[in-house]
Amino acid sequence: MTVLCLLHGIPDSGRVWDGTRAALGGAHRTVAPDLPGFGDAAAPARPRDLAELGALTDRLLAGLDLPARVVLVVHDVGGLFGLAWAVARPERLAALVVLNTSVFADRRWHWGARLLRTPLLGEAAVRAMPRAAFRRELRRASAGGRGGADIDRAFDAFTATARATTLHLYRLQGPGLSAGLEERVRALTAAVPTLVLWGERDPYLPPSFAARFGAATVRRYRDLAHWPHAEAPARVAADLDDFLAAQGLRAV
Repeated sequence: MTVLCLLHGIPDSGRVWDGTRAALGGAHRTVAPDLPGFGDAAAPARPRDLAELGALTDRLLAGLDLPARVVLVVHDVGGLFGLAWAVARPERLAALVVLNTSVFADRRWHWGARLLRTPLLGEAAVRAMPRAAFRRELRRASAGGRGGADIDRAFDAFTATARATTLHLYRLQGPGLSAGLEERVRALTAAVPTLVLWGERDPYLPPSFAARFGAATVRRYRDLAHWPHAEAPARVAADLDDFLAAQGLRAV
C-alpha cells in the first residue's frame, strides 16, 4: 500500500493538507500528523540539533502505523523535521516530495523571521499578534491563494504552545544546524525518487532553492507562492499522483 506522510510547516497543523488529501481521493492512503508543539500535538522537549529533530520525527511516525517504506512529503519547517529523519533513515523512503522549504546554510531570513529570532522582541511579537495581522501576512505570502476561512482556522490553531514552538524552531535554525545537511540531502535525492514542487511567488524562499535539492523532477508554479498545497490543492495532487504513478506507486 502506498502511504503518503505529509508534514506541515509554520504556522499550520496537519489540517493544511486537507484539500490535497481530498483531491488525491482514494488513489493513496495519506496521513498528515501535527508536528510536535502544533495543532493537537503536545509540545516537545526542545530539540537542539538535527539528530534530536530526526529522533522526534521518528517517534512521531512510529505512532502512525506506517508501512516499512513511505512517501515523505514536506513543506516549510516540516522539511527540517522530515529531512533530518530521512537522511538518517533512507531505507524508510519509497519516494520524497519537497515543497517550498530550506535546508541551506546560506538562506537569508525575511524581516518577520529576523524579528522572531530576536530575543524579547520575538516573544512580544507572537504574544501580541492579532488575527488581522496574521490574516494579512498569510494572504500576502500566499499571493492571495489562501482563503479567509483557511487562515482563520490556522490562526485558531496557533496556540500559545505553537507560538513558543515557532520561536524555538526559528532560533534553532542557522548555519550551524544546516552545516553539511544540503550535501546529505543531495545524496539522499540521488538515491531516492524525488519531486520538488515550488511556488515561485514565495516571498520567503527564492526560486533558485528549488534546483538545489538535486531532484530529477522539479515542477515550478509561477502563479503560486509559499503554500502551493493550500493555494492550489488539486494541481498539487495531480502532480503528486503523476509522479507516484511514474514510480509505480499509484495503486493502493
